Amino acid sequence: MNFPLNVYLPALAGAFFVSLFALPFWARFCRRTGLLDDPGHRKIHDSPIPLAGGFTVLTGMVVPILAGAAAIEFDFLHLHVTHDLLSHGLSRRSIELGAIVLGAFGIVLLGWLDDKHELRPALKFAGQFLVALVVAAAGARITLFVHNLFFSYAVTILWILTVINAFNFMDNMNGLCAGLGAISAWFFALTAAVQGQYLVALLGLLACGALLGFLPHNFPRARAFLGDSGSHLVGYLLAVMAILPHFYSSKNPHPWAVFFPLLILAVPLGDMAWVVVLRWRLGQPFYVGDNNHLSHRLVRRGCTKPVAVLLIWLLAAVLGGLSLWLVLLE
Repeated sequence: MNFPLNVYLPALAGAFFVSLFALPFWARFCRRTGLLDDPGHRKIHDSPIPLAGGFTVLTGMVVPILAGAAAIEFDFLHLHVTHDLLSHGLSRRSIELGAIVLGAFGIVLLGWLDDKHELRPALKFAGQFLVALVVAAAGARITLFVHNLFFSYAVTILWILTVINAFNFMDNMNGLCAGLGAISAWFFALTAAVQGQYLVALLGLLACGALLGFLPHNFPRARAFLGDSGSHLVGYLLAVMAILPHFYSSKNPHPWAVFFPLLILAVPLGDMAWVVVLRWRLGQPFYVGDNNHLSHRLVRRGCTKPVAVLLIWLLAAVLGGLSLWLVLLE
């Protein structure tokens, strides 16, 4: 039974418009509460910018989810097949999805605390670990063909922590992190849709739409930043989207299919690996920022910052498209 495609568009469009119009509200909130990124070392803006991205993207996802839940409960759209499919899927994965939503709120709260108080790295890591643990405990886990519970927990938590910090590292130029997040979410959504995994596809489209709605406020000229709350949320959502789909299944029995998420996320993961190794070789703490990311290197080679961001988006889109093409070949 195929999932009606006309449900996907409202999810994408709803998240986009909610996020687009929620940003001014959250920007005012950030200014009133002092949640601002002030000019300073390694920063190119000359006036305080509200760190409203995390709240905006989360709002862009939560409001359509609530609207969709109401539509399912009362069957406003009179799409009985869709109603039955979503009701079945939500009941079957309710604990897992509930933990994912709870984790989204938790990771935004952690990022907000870091934006507000500049948490120590160990404390921030502990918060990330706790959120990842909740998701793993709810059943969203990686196995990598090793049927051992401790191994599954360890790999899942490590994966979530890695992707969260990879996107946090990529938040170094206007639009870069949000754009990469939107591109990755789009390809996760398409991959899930063609495999009939409609709940994962809807989650990906919600994330993509919410990030696209935030992007006009962040690129090329930034009127708001993601902040740690936003970059943490982007990384968290993408990490979860890589875990939820069944890339390896009876319909797709090739073990190398589990590498599809790595291809979609190759740009942020590769950039993080590069800078961590470089900082280690230079004797610097891996969590201390510098100007050795791919975006900075492109700028040093003569690109303007917007062009550097566009080139990195293009690279991510090509790799995501390659991943989708490999899925379609199955």
